[in-house]
Amino acid sequence: MHLESKELLKQELMLIEKWEGNQKGLWFWERLGRLPFKILDKLTPSFIQSKIGAMLDELGSFIQNGGQYLTSEKTVLKKIQQLTSERQIMSIADVQRVPLAVMAAVSEDLKKSRGKAATVQGAATGLGGLFTLALDIPVLLGLSLKTLQEIAIIHGYDPNDRTERMFIVKCLQFTSADIVGKEAILNELSNYNKAGSRPKEMMSQLQGWREVVYTYRDQFGWKKLLQMVPVAGMIFGALTNRSMVQDIAETGTMLYRKRRILDRLKEFEEKA
Repeated sequence: MHLESKELLKQELMLIEKWEGNQKGLWFWERLGRLPFKILDKLTPSFIQSKIGAMLDELGSFIQNGGQYLTSEKTVLKKIQQLTSERQIMSIADVQRVPLAVMAAVSEDLKKSRGKAATVQGAATGLGGLFTLALDIPVLLGLSLKTLQEIAIIHGYDPNDRTERMFIVKCLQFTSADIVGKEAILNELSNYNKAGSRPKEMMSQLQGWREVVYTYRDQFGWKKLLQMVPVAGMIFGALTNRSMVQDIAETGTMLYRKRRILDRLKEFEEKA
């Protein structure tokens, strides 16, 4: 199967690095939008606080063994096979030799379909205001984790690998981080492909993984406050959830695409 030239891979890498640079900006209103939840912490009903605590346990379980969020690779492999007829796609290892253009097409299709699912889910949980908001956050977390796992498979990486699941959580954290956080995470992930650096360093970096859940929640800010209004919350819930899942899909696509490009550039260096 024909793959990209070294020059094309470098061009693609430059585009991703430009995207990374653009992600480091955070508008003032976005920073301000995180304040309401800090205030609401003291006012939040105990059943919502309990749900947040359960999310912490679920995310920890996901890192350790995949928990309830592990996704099936068969459907993803089938979609990739439909766009390439040059070889059989029977496993994640086969995906590693798929052209970047195919990976991009499948990722974009996934982004659209998961965006639609998030829209429906956000509208449904927005209908009941504050009380259904307790259901919205963990469901959205599950949808986000499954989306990132599928993007990993699309780029030839196995989410059954524990270190891959750590990378997925870092992608999730990147999406909801502020300027300083995004830069720090990019610095952490820049060495992810280097031999011997992953297991020990990534575990150290994830010692504070609980903050992922809280930054994930805080990102909703005033948008989720609007969702607390019964009925009207349907509109805000639908728009907010769609935007969030699409942002997560875009982040996962870019960061996994970068890893695949770096892996292929490394192959060129090894052959030289």
